[in-house]
This record gives sequence, structure tokens and C-alpha cells, in this order.
Amino acid sequence: MTTSTYSPQLQNAAIESFVKPKIEGLIDDLITSLPEINTLTSEERRGILARYTAVLEGNFIYWMTATLISVRSEGARPHLLENLDEEVREAHPVMLRKFAVAAHAFPTDTDALAVDADLTKVRQFLGRLSAVQSLATMAFFEGYIQRFMGYLANLAAARGSVEMEYTDVHGVCDIAHTQGLFDALAAETEVNPLDPKADIFEGVELLRALIHTIVYGQADKLAA
Repeated sequence: MTTSTYSPQLQNAAIESFVKPKIEGLIDDLITSLPEINTLTSEERRGILARYTAVLEGNFIYWMTATLISVRSEGARPHLLENLDEEVREAHPVMLRKFAVAAHAFPTDTDALAVDADLTKVRQFLGRLSAVQSLATMAFFEGYIQRFMGYLANLAAARGSVEMEYTDVHGVCDIAHTQGLFDALAAETEVNPLDPKADIFEGVELLRALIHTIVYGQADKLAA
């Protein structure tokens, strides 16, 4: 599945009527396509947890920081700073590591290499510092994480873990973070609109492919 390029300059109404529903629809598709946990082997459950940890622990703060660097709007910056403040002050990467270790799913080199190609594409994309595209990408990811937390917790529970601080925290705080990123996107487009030739969903599609690899590994790649 591909997304279409949205070429007119984005305004607040377009964010609410087109961009946000599109992103929410993509999230719905990803969540409803998740494999039933009781059909997975213990190793398949471990693999999803480990690949997720390999991506998130060392990259989420970097991604959000790149997005912060890219924005020009004063209206966008507080939403990004609030998100980063929580991530750093509350040591969310520590929470994630504890979560993975408790589920006996700390990433191996094989897990890290499984996501490397798709992860590199996302890193390089955000490194372009295209503010509107980056904000759309992070709004998509925050929205997905919030919806994915219940599934992630159930995977860990199926492996005998009771350490759920990470999933409990992100299942709640990411609701506000997601809306904050959509608000930041609206603020940014007013002063720094996207080039009409650019696809606002370019980074979303790269991140969507990475999510697919987290869930399924390299054997079942997302169709172009």
C-alpha cells in the first residue's frame, strides 16, 4: 500500500481533515494486522520484543531531537521539548531495557541486524531535517506506540514477565504526545510549509516499513 502526495500548502484544516485521518488509518491497519499472540512461538514473541528494543532504546530520543532541530515555528518547539524532557528526565530507555531483560528478550546482534537496513533509512530521512515531514513521521510513531503498548505487554507476559512500567507509562503519556505532535505540525506548516513537490508521508512510509520488520523480521518484507 502506498500513500499519495499531498501537494497544496498544509493548513490547520488540512491537518485535521486529511493528514491526521490518514495517519490514524495507517495505524489502524498496522494494529489490526498484528499476529495473534497465541499463534506465535516463544522465539517469535522474543524476536518482536527484541527487535522493538533494538530500535527504540537508542533511537527514539535521537529521532525526536532531529525533529526539534528541524522546526522553525515557536509554536512547535514546546511540544517537542516536553516529549524530550519526559524521555530524558524519567529515563525511558532504562525502562525499556528493564522491560526487555525481564522478558528474556534483550536484543542480540542478529536482532539488531534484522532491523538495520530499515532503521538506517529512517535515520537518514530524519537527518534531512525536513520539519513538516519529520513532525508527521513522529506523530505517526507516537500514535502507533500508544496503540501497540497493550500488545507489547501481552508479549512480555506470555514470556513470564511482570515488569510493565515501560508499557504502562507509554500507554498513557503517548496519547497527549501524539496530539501535541499534530498541534506542532499545524503550527509548523503555518510558518514553514512543505514544498508542494514533497510527500508529507515519505517518512511515515519508511517508519511503517521498519515497524513491519520489527513485527515480522526480514522473512516477510512489506510489499512496495
